[in-house]
Amino acid sequence: MHRIAIVDPNEASRESLRTMLLGVDFVWLEAECARYEYFFDVVQQSTPDLAIVALDGDKPKALAMIGQLGAEYPKLSIITISSDSTVLLQSLQLGAKHFLTDPPSLEAMVTTLRKALHEVPGTAERPGLPNAQKANGQIISVLGSRGGIGCTSIAVNLAAALASWPENNVALIDLDLAMGDADIAVELPGNDNISMGDLARNIERLDMNYLRRALVKHPDTGLSILRHPLELHEISGIHEGHIERILNLVKMSYTHLIADLSKGLLPTDLMSLRMSSTILLVCQLELSSLRNVVRLIHSLSMEGDLGDRIRVVVNRTGSEHMEDGITVKKAEEVIGKPIFWQIPNDSKAMIGSRVAGMPLIKHSPKSRAHQSVLGLAQALTGRTPVAEAAKKRGWFGS
Repeated sequence: MHRIAIVDPNEASRESLRTMLLGVDFVWLEAECARYEYFFDVVQQSTPDLAIVALDGDKPKALAMIGQLGAEYPKLSIITISSDSTVLLQSLQLGAKHFLTDPPSLEAMVTTLRKALHEVPGTAERPGLPNAQKANGQIISVLGSRGGIGCTSIAVNLAAALASWPENNVALIDLDLAMGDADIAVELPGNDNISMGDLARNIERLDMNYLRRALVKHPDTGLSILRHPLELHEISGIHEGHIERILNLVKMSYTHLIADLSKGLLPTDLMSLRMSSTILLVCQLELSSLRNVVRLIHSLSMEGDLGDRIRVVVNRTGSEHMEDGITVKKAEEVIGKPIFWQIPNDSKAMIGSRVAGMPLIKHSPKSRAHQSVLGLAQALTGRTPVAEAAKKRGWFGS
C-alpha cells in the first residue's frame, strides 16, 4: 500500500479529496495539510510515496512550494489539481509529474494514481527513508491460554527488548480492550493521550499524524504504546475493521508490532491473529492451561494457516506450586507441538518491574526473566542463531 500526503487550503475540497482517497484500496492517506508553507515539513516528516497538491487556494504559494519539493525531492511523484490549465502547465514545468482538472472524478483520480505510483521506486531504493519504513512491520500477537498467565508481562518486555536495538522501531498495541493494563506495566507520561476508542471514533479521518499522537513513547525505552479504551462503554464501538485499519497503518512506520490480546478470543483479537506473522501462545505447565492450548491450536488451525504460525511459550517454569508434575516433554505430547520457548519463574524481578512501572530491560536487566525474554526476541527475529541461543541459555524447547 502506498502512502499519500495532500495539501489543500480549502476545507470543503480537501474533505472531498480525502473522502475520495479513502475509497481507493491501494493507497493510504498518511498526512494532510491546510497550508502550503507547512507542506514541505509534512513531506519531510512523513516521507510519502506521492503528494497531491490542490493549486487554487493560493496559486503563487502553491507553485513556489512545488518548485521547492521538486528541487529537494526529485523522485517524489507529485499530482496537481486545478481548474486553471495555465497553472497546471506551470506546475509540470516546476516538477509535478501528473495533473487533474478540478473537480476530479473518481475514475480520473484512480487512473492518475496508478500511473504516478507505477513510476515510484521501491522503498529500498529511496535514499533517506528511515529504517522503520523500509520494512513491512512484523506483527506478533501474544495470546494466553487463560487469564493471569503473564501475557502482558511477556508482551511488554518482549516489545521493550526489541525496541532496545537501534535498527528497530517498535509499537505495543493493547488489544485487551476491557481490562488491558499495558500502560501500567510500562508507566507512560501524561494521562490525556488518545486511546483505541478515539481512533475508532475517528477511523475515517485516521492518518499517520493522528496515529503518532496516539502512540505514546516511553521515554526510557523508545517503545511506543497504543492504549486500550479509557472508558468501558467505548468498547462496543470498536470492531475488527477498525483493528485492521489501525494495524495496517502502524505496519507502515514500525518494524515490529506486539499485540497483547484479550482472553476472550473476540473478533478484534481474531483480526490481529490473522494479520500476524507469529502467534505466541502463552501457557504454564498445569492441566487447565495445557487443555486450553490444545483447544486454541485446534480452533486456530481451522482458520487457514493460523495454526502453523503458533509458537508455544511456557511461562514461569521452575515454579513448583504452578506445575502439576507435568514435564516439558509430557506437555509437548499433550499439545502435539514442540515448546518454542521457556521463561523461568523469576517473581522477584517480575513483580519489582511491575510495581516500578518499568520493563525488565531497565529495572532488572541481569535477571533470568529478562535474559530469557531477550533470547526469545533474538529467536523470533533471527538476530542470533536459535541453536546458539538455546545452547547458551538452555531455555529453548526441543
